[in-house]
Amino acid sequence: MTEINENVTIQFFKGKNEKKQPEIRLFRDQDGKKGKAIYKFHKPTTITVKNFKLVKKMYLIDSEGELSTKKIDLSVSENHVKEVKSTYSWNSEKEFERFMRFASRYANSMSHN
Repeated sequence: MTEINENVTIQFFKGKNEKKQPEIRLFRDQDGKKGKAIYKFHKPTTITVKNFKLVKKMYLIDSEGELSTKKIDLSVSENHVKEVKSTYSWNSEKEFERFMRFASRYANSMSHN
C-alpha cells in the first residue's frame, strides 16, 4: 500500500520540517514558461536568531525528490526572526509542472493536519 503525503515538507535545515504554514504567491510570465513562487513565513519555527546565518537554502521535499532555492531574505529583530521570504523560480513548462505537483501535495498534506 502506498503512503499518501508521507514526507511532503519544507525545510531550511536538512531533517527539520518547518511547521509554520507560509503565505504563497505565484507569478508567471505571459508566455507561461518562466515564473516564480514567493513563500512568506511569519515567525518560522526552525529559524532562530542563533541559527539564521546558517540558512543557505529552502528545500521543497516530496515523494518525487527535492526542489530548492538559495533566494532567501530574512527579517530579524533583536530577539526573533520576524519573517522569511523565499523565492523559488522555474524556467520551463516542465519545471513549472514539477513545482505544481509539489505544491498540490504540500497543500493536501496541510489540509490533513
